[in-house]
Amino acid sequence: MPNPVVAIVGRPNVGKSTIFNRIIGERMAIVEDVPGVTRDRIYSKAEWTNKEFHVIDTGGIDLGNEPLFSQMKQQAEMAIDEADVILFLANGRDGITGADEEVASILHRSNKPVVLAVNKIDNHEMEQLIYEFYALGIEDVYPVSGSHGLGMGDMLDAVIHHFPEKEEAEYDEDTIRMSVIGRPNVGKSSIVNAVLGEERVIVSDIPGTTRDAVDTVFERDNQEYALIDTAGMRKRGKVYENTEKYSVLRALRAMERSDVVLMVLDIEEGIREQDKKIAGYADDAGRAIIIIVNKWDAVDKDDKTMSEFEEKVRDGFQFLSYAPILFLSAKTQKRMQHLLPMVKQAADNHKLRVPTNVLNDVILDAVIMNPTPTEANRRLRINYATQVAVGPPTIVLFVNDPELLHFSYRRYLENRLREAFQFEATPLKVLARKKND
Repeated sequence: MPNPVVAIVGRPNVGKSTIFNRIIGERMAIVEDVPGVTRDRIYSKAEWTNKEFHVIDTGGIDLGNEPLFSQMKQQAEMAIDEADVILFLANGRDGITGADEEVASILHRSNKPVVLAVNKIDNHEMEQLIYEFYALGIEDVYPVSGSHGLGMGDMLDAVIHHFPEKEEAEYDEDTIRMSVIGRPNVGKSSIVNAVLGEERVIVSDIPGTTRDAVDTVFERDNQEYALIDTAGMRKRGKVYENTEKYSVLRALRAMERSDVVLMVLDIEEGIREQDKKIAGYADDAGRAIIIIVNKWDAVDKDDKTMSEFEEKVRDGFQFLSYAPILFLSAKTQKRMQHLLPMVKQAADNHKLRVPTNVLNDVILDAVIMNPTPTEANRRLRINYATQVAVGPPTIVLFVNDPELLHFSYRRYLENRLREAFQFEATPLKVLARKKND
């Protein structure tokens, strides 16, 4: 099940970005950025009382030259469409304004849980200012101070109280769940249609947990697949299609329900910064990834075209060095026959479990070939290794001091593991723990 989404809405200058920064601050364990990827700061992953969720600052969504009220209305509507819980922010010093009433009216019609946070209540004496805000008809009203961090705990407790219950697994363990992600208009829908084809055997259409998406379950070569629909595949109006930043959020929830993510690029347009951002979140999610270069039929080719573009992809997506690249044309079906076998292999690799004795033999050989590093006359000593998880494969090294495992040596060990085992297409986590832990 994907992580819940919390959207912060409200009129301008009520402190949405300040509250957003508080929520994703160090106390709530914001997930680290992937090196080489510049992140949009309007959305991030946060954690509160061991519950992870996505948070959106709708005020950071640029809607062009629309009038201010029209922008507020569209931002609120997008938040309603995407979020599980709405965090409605008002300014306690200003009292209720007409714009607050308009936003509240939109939220009431949504039937989504709403928590009202009255900001800029900087001390206990000011808390009496919140009472007039009950007139907006929202039951959960909390005084907060974004600048001082006051009241954040009670507010977040109320937010997570409204999170949907965790659902049981939607599919059998053997079903491969995959999603198609990418910027608008790179050909995601065409690839979906090409995968399903005219002669597909549809087992069932299952409503997805993301808004109006429908997962399509089909069988090919005795393997069952679930194609997870994303909101990005659907024409949802000009606002969505013209707001590339929002396409990342729409892809996030599909990624979190997937085993394998198909990251689609348009060879005619080349690689955009937004492509890197979307791929960075797929890597964060720990999903197996295949890079699809679509519209291969639309370019003039010679014997170097594929290798030259592949080099550009590798340079632009250095953090996805493990991801295979497939050139195809959804329009003409060229090379489409390679896609599902690659998805099947990626899913298998993503769930691969290595015997402990074989794993330790590989680590021992790697250390013999390239001895562990030293720091201040202390050498890293790896006592033993074990695999603690799959999806993605996660290896824990029990060592004398985790601080001695430098990034470069961790990467070296990861490369040796990839050489020894079938880990293509999947992220691989190598963690260090002190031997006594």
